[in-house]
Amino acid sequence: QVQLVQSGGGLVQAGGSLRLSCAASGRTFSSYAMGWFRQVPGKDREFVASITSSGYGSYYADSVKGRFTISRDNAKNTGYLQMNSLKPEDTAVYYCAVGSTGTVTRQYFSWGQGTQVTVSS
Repeated sequence: QVQLVQSGGGLVQAGGSLRLSCAASGRTFSSYAMGWFRQVPGKDREFVASITSSGYGSYYADSVKGRFTISRDNAKNTGYLQMNSLKPEDTAVYYCAVGSTGTVTRQYFSWGQGTQVTVSS
């Protein structure tokens, strides 16, 4: 199994930037795609971005395209989500996950603990 530990997040003003990290344990991180999702109270967890196991392919939700960048460093067993031009509507708990490439939660089998991102207006 792959265990994921997230770091980063916090409070930022609108227009600012944050970077989230997702550190994986185990030697099989490079075998799996990685995704980032977010969730606000009372709503389902929604897809933000995903990246293939090799790192050569990435996909984004329309709401973050052009502002967020997903990346990974397989040598360090770590994935990242760089978030620029943040908006108040980006406020949510963000989760990283590993599994097969996709935009739905059931395609991922291991999840990070979640980290709060709050964007003030």
